[in-house]
Amino acid sequence: MHINEAYDLTIENAILTRTQRKKLKKTKRIDPVEIRRPFILKSILPKTINQTKIFKSYKENKNLLLHGLPGTGKTFVSLALALNEVINESKYKKIIIVRSAVPTRDIGFLPGNIKEKIKEYEAPYYAICAELFDRTDAYEFLKNKGIIEFIPTSFIRGITLNDAIIIFDEVQNNTFHELDSVITRLGENSRIILCGDYRQSDLKLQNEKTGLINFMDILQKMKSFYHIELNEEDIVRSGLVREYIISKARLGYI
Repeated sequence: MHINEAYDLTIENAILTRTQRKKLKKTKRIDPVEIRRPFILKSILPKTINQTKIFKSYKENKNLLLHGLPGTGKTFVSLALALNEVINESKYKKIIIVRSAVPTRDIGFLPGNIKEKIKEYEAPYYAICAELFDRTDAYEFLKNKGIIEFIPTSFIRGITLNDAIIIFDEVQNNTFHELDSVITRLGENSRIILCGDYRQSDLKLQNEKTGLINFMDILQKMKSFYHIELNEEDIVRSGLVREYIISKARLGYI
């Protein structure tokens, strides 16, 4: 279950990321430590019984439905497993992260152009990649190399997702129609991991919130899917955060 520490992108003349190029243009200098640091994926191991089930079912090439409380590592583990497979030259060419870019269905309130607005919703993946590679520029580097692609659900229509591992994150913020639209976009040689928790939905209407429950009912009838429910015992955050999430869940505020 170890993730191999075999992907080293260090080169004699470092290829700068977009962020580094901007910084160089602005300051005429870049931290040499960041550039020379090896680009190596860390090893991770499952921390709970249910995380062990995720590793096992992923290895069995199952499509996954990871549902449960916040802080249980659903997205972190999914991205780590997917990166390990794509980086080690598997049959998949890239990872596509799909997420609703707007809880309110409208991103007009955010400043900047469409790319800058969407970038706000990529923040969790910047943090995960920074931890997995011990480099703050890891996510941008992976995007520039075509290893990771981020697509908001608003842009999914008309696209066929081939040769990819799709991580459909925060699925609770999508209507049944949107969930249906994404899963029917899967093409040849692709698999999907869905992460979310219907109790945390940002949707306003009750009939929209039940969309994920209905969608989950369908997936549980499919042999190609494995459903893993993550609960209090799977929370891997710090002591205070763990205590807070558990208390909130037990009081019904999640």
